[in-house]
Amino acid sequence: MAINRTPVLKRCRSLELEPQYLGVNKKSRRKNPRAGKKVSEYGMQLREKQKAKFIYGVQEKPFRNLYKKAERMQGLVGTNLMQLLELRLDNIIFRLGLARTRREARQVVTHRHVLVNGKIVSIPSYKCEPGDVIEIKEKSKSLQRFKDILEVTGGQSIPSWLDGDIEKMTGKVIEVPSREVIDVPVNETLIVELYSK
Repeated sequence: MAINRTPVLKRCRSLELEPQYLGVNKKSRRKNPRAGKKVSEYGMQLREKQKAKFIYGVQEKPFRNLYKKAERMQGLVGTNLMQLLELRLDNIIFRLGLARTRREARQVVTHRHVLVNGKIVSIPSYKCEPGDVIEIKEKSKSLQRFKDILEVTGGQSIPSWLDGDIEKMTGKVIEVPSREVIDVPVNETLIVELYSK
């Protein structure tokens, strides 16, 4: 499996992205040397794709497969793509506040701490459906790791399309999120333009 080892703040600077969208509470004092320079149309489209991939922690091949799946669905391709990314299990764990970052959420899932509808799921890209109940395994709830996570994410607000109980470490997918409630600074129409060339 390919892993992107680029420092988070450096990557955020190059993509002109706030680290808070990744769950990182740090600020970079450095300036992007390319800031303010004119970017071509292709450059803007590429940046939006790289931004989406970086925020959700998805590599190129799985991202392209998600795009193809979004094309086959009804509705706008860009909106479908964002919904598919939001409904990934690792993203839902992050949104529920059961992990500080999406990278940590991915690790929580692969280490078999998560139950979906009562069954262990260790695939971070698992697509959740409305009605799915997600929870941390009973054995894992007492681990110091989760106590530390809840200390940091305790006051975090949960999106309206999810129903979560942070104390019990459980959550439920109520509905497929609409584009308006997805607070990710990505212009998905540019991604669609890039892939439809």
